[in-house]
Order: sequence, then structure tokens, then C-alpha cells
Amino acid sequence: MGREYVFTEEQGQLRAAVRAFAAEHFDESSVRRIMESDPPFDARLWGRLGAELGVLGLSAPEADGGVGGSLVDQAVAVEALGARLACGPLFGTVYLAIPALVAASSGPVRDELLAELVEGRRTAAFAVGDRAGAFDPAAVTVTADRDALTGSVNGVVDASYADEILVAATSSDGTALYAVDATADGVTRTPLATLDLTRPQAHLAFDGAAARLIAGPEDAEHVIAHALRVGAALLAVEQVGAAQHLLDLSVDYAKTRLQFGRPIGSFQAVKHELADLLVDTEHARSAAFHAVWALADGSDDPALAASIAQAVASAALNRVATGAIQVHGGIGFTWEHQAHLYFKRAITDAALLGSAEQHRHRVAELVLDTATVDRAPRVADGLPA
Repeated sequence: MGREYVFTEEQGQLRAAVRAFAAEHFDESSVRRIMESDPPFDARLWGRLGAELGVLGLSAPEADGGVGGSLVDQAVAVEALGARLACGPLFGTVYLAIPALVAASSGPVRDELLAELVEGRRTAAFAVGDRAGAFDPAAVTVTADRDALTGSVNGVVDASYADEILVAATSSDGTALYAVDATADGVTRTPLATLDLTRPQAHLAFDGAAARLIAGPEDAEHVIAHALRVGAALLAVEQVGAAQHLLDLSVDYAKTRLQFGRPIGSFQAVKHELADLLVDTEHARSAAFHAVWALADGSDDPALAASIAQAVASAALNRVATGAIQVHGGIGFTWEHQAHLYFKRAITDAALLGSAEQHRHRVAELVLDTATVDRAPRVADGLPA
């Protein structure tokens, strides 16, 4: 086995620390309390994740206030937080905004905002439309007139309470990436009714809102594309964490729930179901962490690896969430049981940054339609490079 999937001792310690923090602060009762609060977010806990644990900017350079680790380190923390449905702007801030800022050139606006995000002092949302996790300038719905933005973006995760919004906007010079103070004049945020209360969304409208440039037309496409790929990979890792939690929950239940005087886990049908869920979870873990490694060291085509990860992980979490409810039987369908919270997260995550079907289509395009003889996509086969 190569370097992939071999975690360091430090990464093991990181995983243990984040798991302990998440178990203490994002147990089921805490998640229910936070998700029904206004805003559905605990700023004190978020600050501790940044300043105390340092897990918000694990892959950000030390010069920018980050830990100076790798994207693999970041993924290890995300998996542990995803297992507990940790409430907070992980999607907008950690999966998308911080990677975008890391990829952008240094500048006063970028440097100050990045430092505040990794420390947990401010939060962000990423108002950039995507097509199956890929950036399409033609899909940008906001225009820029000098430093004033006008237009709207719908369904922006974490936008209802974020401090800053990163926005793609088009002018006569091309598409650029801007930062907008979410409380500034000309910004209207309309919270949306969503299936997953732990992952709120909002409709954003800009009417001459003041903006600060992060990346100009010459760099914006690269910056945004990188952020979307990192976001897809980290979202896949989050899905793996949630799937593993549901699998563990289901196995424990099957060992203790008695029917006809026997644990239900002793019945062949339940054994087969749990075995299938284990295969789905491990398949998703391999695909998700391979995408993270591909993005970290360029060992594979990052766009291809990210789409494979999303195609596999989205489908896997859906199957595991459904299977967990079936294993738990009637109690799994009730509001009082946590299985339905994970089912709603599975449905929501599967629609973010492209569905599994859309990513399978992208994989086919990358492998079959756009590949050339002299530039064939590299797909990991387990053999030494």
C-alpha cells in the first residue's frame, strides 16, 4: 500500500481529540437544541473549534493564521464532526470559503478575512452557483459595477447567519470573486424552509452592495474551481462520517434488540443488511479520502477524483440512512430517534454540489468524452505510480 490511507500518529491524535469534542458538545440533545435556535449556531463552540482545537484551518498556511497542515488533516477532522452532525457553518466556511481564500493571491482583504475565518472569529457563506460541483461562469447571476454588486443567488448554505459572503460576480472585464459584509446595506437575506434543520439555507439578494475584491478575472476561475473541488471532497468525507455513525448505531441496536427471544442481529436478513451497509461505507471512505489525497498531492486528476467521491459517497449515505431506519424498525421513523436527522442530512447533502447522477455523468465525460490519447485521465489502480 502506498502513502494513501496510512494515517500518521498525529492524525490519529487529531481524530481522537475532535471525536471527544464532538461527542461532548454535539450529542443528539445538543444538536436538536442548536438546530432549533435562532440562529442555529453556537458561536462560542465555533470559536473553540478555531482558536482552541485549530480544526477550521488545518490546511491553511501558518503565515495566514492556519495550522499549516494538509488537506488530509482537515478531512480527518471533518469526518469526526460529520459523524455527529455538528451544527455550524462547516460547509460555507471550511469546505468552500477557506479553500478559496487559500488558493487566492495574498492581499489585505484576503489575508485579514482568512485569518479571522480560521480562528473562528467570523463565518462565511459561498454564494457561487455550480453545475455538479464545477464552476460555470455562464451560470453567475450577480453583476459587478466597480465595487457594487447587484443580483441574487438562491439556496446558499449558511448564508442566513454568516458574517461574510464570498460572491462570484461578472463585469465587462470578466468574472471575479468578491467578499461582502452580510450585514451591509444592499444585502437581503431570506431564510428558506429546508429539510435539514442542521444545514440552513437562504436566498441572497444584492442591490448595489459594497464588495471587496478577493480574486480578479485572471484568477477567479481557478480559485473558485479549486474551492468547489475541495468542497466536494470534504462533503464526501462528511458523508462517510455520518454513514459510519449510523452503521455503528445500527450494529449496536441489532445486538441488543430482542425479537422472538433472540437479538435481531442473529437473523440472516439483518446480518446481510448490515454487511451491505458496511461495504457501502468502506467504499465511500476509500473514494472520499482518495479525492482528498488527489487534491493534496496531485496524484490523480482532482476533478475526476472529486466527482467519483461525490458519486459514491452521496449514494452510500442515502443507502446507509435508509438501511439504518429499516434495522431500527418503527422507532427509526419517529421524531424522537436520531436516525431521521441523519436521513435528512443524507437527502440534503446529496443535492449539494451536484447529485450522484450528475457526478457519474461528469466522470463519464472526463473519462470518455474529453480525454485524449496524450492526456488520458489517471485513475488509481492501487499500483505504485
